[in-house]
Amino acid sequence: MTVNFRHSVVSHNHWACKKLLSGNRQLQWGIFWIAGFWLLGGTELRAETEHSISSSILENWNLSSSLRERTNSAIARKNLDPNFSEPVTPASELENVHPALYKKAKSVVDQKTLQLDRNKGTGQAVELESFQLEPQSSLEKRDVALDYPLNSLPILIAGPENFNPKLRLPPPPPPEPPKPPPEAKPASTEPKTESEPANPFAVLENLQIDFRDDKDNYGQHNQIIEPTFQFGLQNGQKIRFRTGWNTFDQSYKDDITNIPLQIGWEGKIGTYNLRVAGGVDLFSRLPTALNFNAQVDKPIFTNLSPAGNLDSGLFLTGMVEQGPYKFNAQTLENLITAWRFGPNIYWQIDRYTSFFSLYRFGFYNDGNYEQQSFSRLERKIEQFFLAANLFTWSYENDPQKGYFSPPDFLVYNGEVGWEGNIFKFLKCRLFANLGKQRLNGKIDDASTYQARCTTKISPNVEADFGYGYSNVRNAITGESAYNNRSLTGQLRVKF
Repeated sequence: MTVNFRHSVVSHNHWACKKLLSGNRQLQWGIFWIAGFWLLGGTELRAETEHSISSSILENWNLSSSLRERTNSAIARKNLDPNFSEPVTPASELENVHPALYKKAKSVVDQKTLQLDRNKGTGQAVELESFQLEPQSSLEKRDVALDYPLNSLPILIAGPENFNPKLRLPPPPPPEPPKPPPEAKPASTEPKTESEPANPFAVLENLQIDFRDDKDNYGQHNQIIEPTFQFGLQNGQKIRFRTGWNTFDQSYKDDITNIPLQIGWEGKIGTYNLRVAGGVDLFSRLPTALNFNAQVDKPIFTNLSPAGNLDSGLFLTGMVEQGPYKFNAQTLENLITAWRFGPNIYWQIDRYTSFFSLYRFGFYNDGNYEQQSFSRLERKIEQFFLAANLFTWSYENDPQKGYFSPPDFLVYNGEVGWEGNIFKFLKCRLFANLGKQRLNGKIDDASTYQARCTTKISPNVEADFGYGYSNVRNAITGESAYNNRSLTGQLRVKF
């Protein structure tokens, strides 16, 4: 193309020069030298142009070869490893090929790199958006299946019956991946005839009804029925309202009916999850009492598998609670109230091994105080699990006001259990533990048996029901044997 162009120009110049030479011979020689220099310059220009084109072709061929080699290598690695993600062309190379796509390609590369890191098990820095301490329903969508359904029962449940915290002292769930922002909808050009309805301030998300019936061989019978309504706010926070109908029956005592009224709030402050609640307790023949509780949860670290399961993690909880001590009718008649506070720790050592521990320090309005601790180490083996439990409880004195206040109480045992699906709609957990209990220097056998099943009634409704029997002491009985049976249940409805 350069030769043709030069030939055309030379022809035109030759015609012009021939006309001028007829008038001036010196001008003819001058034009001759100018034409010679121009021809030499054209040769250099042609060589430079050809060299530039060759270099560009060679550079693009090398870049294509490099990309082709990377693609072939990625295909080979993918055939060997199905979990391998294909690499993306670096944005720096793409910039040489087409600078206009540089910014877009860089964004895609960053996303692919983050996904590849997660597939290799290194994606651990996840924002803990859903550090939900109370999964009110197992119907809620979660990335990790938890062993502990969390529902911390009221203050009356403190005691040796905490032997299986799987039923009410769970760890916090692992973080959920952040949700992508909603896509912006194009503005409508049509005039609006009717205003769109505003989003409600709060939406009813689920309803949970807890049931517990405890009865021992010394005439003590407590029945707890407490529904909890959970509302979700537009900012992701939760509002809960709890009420109920509780009865406390005891030999030679008139029954006492209790109606709790409590409202609570849950939200996040940074990486801390905060829960606070307060209200009143109404009684059939006793004055009204106030109740209050607060809980702060903090994840120390979490390691997630590529599938999103919790491989390991450490979670800390601090809590405080105050209210009437709902131990039995005599304790309520004596208007006993208590403050309790202390930490919880949950350590997921690996996918199959976990450790849970709590400590409580309590002050009573009658001048007494207590110290209580519980620890549990558990190991899963497919559908079976083995566990070791240790429980201690001690009081400063024994005021004889109805509640169990041992000066030195120790229980330790080993536990074996099974958990699995019996039918597609029915999942059960069975366990038994055997150990020793020491009270006032005397050592006796200690055993507990319990079964709990979950049935799915509909896609949005499921229920738990359970039965337990234990001879772990919950009262001063002298030389007589002690036993307690309990019926538990929970109904969960998701709206």
